[in-house]
Amino acid sequence: MVMTPSEAMVETLRMEGVTDVPGIVGSAFMDALDLFPAAGIRFVPVRHEQNAAHMADTYARATGRPSVCTAQNGPGITNMVTGIAAAYHAHSPVVIITPSATSGSVGLDGFQEVEQLSIFRSITKFQLQVPRPDRMAESMRTAFRMAMGLLGPVQVDVPRDFFYGESHEEILEPSQYRSEGRGAGDPALLDRAAAILSEARNPVIVAGYGVVLSDAYDATARLAEQLNAPVATSYLHNDAFPYTHPLSVGPLGYMGSKAAMELLSEADVVLMLGCRINVFGTVPQYGLDFYPHSAKVVQIDIDPEQLGRSKPIELGIIADARQSAEALSARLAAADPDRSVDQARLDRIAEAKARWDRELSSRSASDAAPISPRRALSELAAALTDDTFVTTDIGNICSVSNGYLRFTKPRRFMAAMGFGNCGFAYPGALGAKLASPGSPAVAIIGDGAWGMSLAEVMTAVEEDLPVTAVVFNNQQWGAEKRNQIDFYDDRYVGTNIGHDLGGFNFAEIATAMGGRGIRVTDPADLKDAFGESIDPEVATVVEVMVDPEELAEPFRRDALQQPVRHLDRYRHLAADTT
Repeated sequence: MVMTPSEAMVETLRMEGVTDVPGIVGSAFMDALDLFPAAGIRFVPVRHEQNAAHMADTYARATGRPSVCTAQNGPGITNMVTGIAAAYHAHSPVVIITPSATSGSVGLDGFQEVEQLSIFRSITKFQLQVPRPDRMAESMRTAFRMAMGLLGPVQVDVPRDFFYGESHEEILEPSQYRSEGRGAGDPALLDRAAAILSEARNPVIVAGYGVVLSDAYDATARLAEQLNAPVATSYLHNDAFPYTHPLSVGPLGYMGSKAAMELLSEADVVLMLGCRINVFGTVPQYGLDFYPHSAKVVQIDIDPEQLGRSKPIELGIIADARQSAEALSARLAAADPDRSVDQARLDRIAEAKARWDRELSSRSASDAAPISPRRALSELAAALTDDTFVTTDIGNICSVSNGYLRFTKPRRFMAAMGFGNCGFAYPGALGAKLASPGSPAVAIIGDGAWGMSLAEVMTAVEEDLPVTAVVFNNQQWGAEKRNQIDFYDDRYVGTNIGHDLGGFNFAEIATAMGGRGIRVTDPADLKDAFGESIDPEVATVVEVMVDPEELAEPFRRDALQQPVRHLDRYRHLAADTT
């Protein structure tokens, strides 16, 4: 069929079910952009290209489908680096279309020219440059196949002159060029894993993102019930198992569930199901080195690169989480069909979970003003519905939310993940809302990160994406200030935000951009403020004035050292070791 390269690109997007593409308009791809409305594709203009990549990231996480973002070549595309790096760490199948300089002018340092493939090389799973205009459809198919097959961002670089011309192209259905089937794993290895699990006295399951990706809630629950095993969730994947299940004990990692950590520390066998054993999620917390170093670890992950990568394992299986869990359940049932319930074990799990709930409640009961961040997080968590998408940024208060956020549905929690960049949460909430307009979307953000994304309130208003930003305003970069308190004798360099000006009123700024702003200074007002803003009719910013003195423990105390100074000019800044 004769068509232009632009038509071939857009038709492939349409066949892939792409209906929304965030970005910023540019002349480099305008010929394809002109076709979007007729193809049923909505272009969502943002205020900064990084945020378009974050939107595409969470759109893919919310739907389980590949997503797309694009922008003008050169500065527009380089602005997306941070967002694509975040998507890479989140294993999100984002196809980033990067228009590039005209093919005949490459190397002449033309206007907005930069070598775009090398910039993204380490933060994409696969890259390709369209080699000729008549291979546009084939190139786009390859991009979607690799994004879904490798579960990560894929870059398609398109010389801007390659959008024009005409050629004979064939547009295929996705089923004709890619498969999403995976498999349960090697039968012999599954036999061995079942034997290890059946012999365990204190087994623990850690459910990771693979459980979400493979829709393995029911299979994981069935396996846990057979084993009388508590189910913890891996770091920043609180939605990998429903917290309402009696065997669910909450998240591991920084400021997570003490119950999960206590029970994991007692394990003799650990099943890491769809879990890559994140290093940051296994460092000691609450004074407890909770990772069971002497336990037998069975790790199941679809990515062979992750097996045994950060911790030694007894057995590794390359498999889909749901299918492997079902295969293990069948083996356990066949080997011991009358396996009894271990009531003492169930009581131990319930007691640990209840004790942590009481401790968390006691930590969150302050009536003081400025507001305790924990009180605000507790009130916010209570206001969330089962259907609410929650995104979190990086930072002190956002990370404390790990212990409060509980989910009953998968694909509802989206954090900044291992790349840990500020400015993720708000565009992330916009992406989730774009993917599922009928579901509330709430972003949890500190005032530092909010400064990086608050301009997108204009996008939310303009594009009718009524999300809620909960901004914790303590007029500081809290995580870094805690380091300056602990290691640098309260010398604050670069950590105060608007402190000398009396702070910034983000609620008023939101109102000025056409949204709704609510400022909360009294903890007694939190419940009503959150209750009326979780599912708003217009983009809403709830600014909570929190206590700047209440800061959580540092992310990792081993990441810094007490300062040593040798030069006379700086000797007074050395740590006092007397």
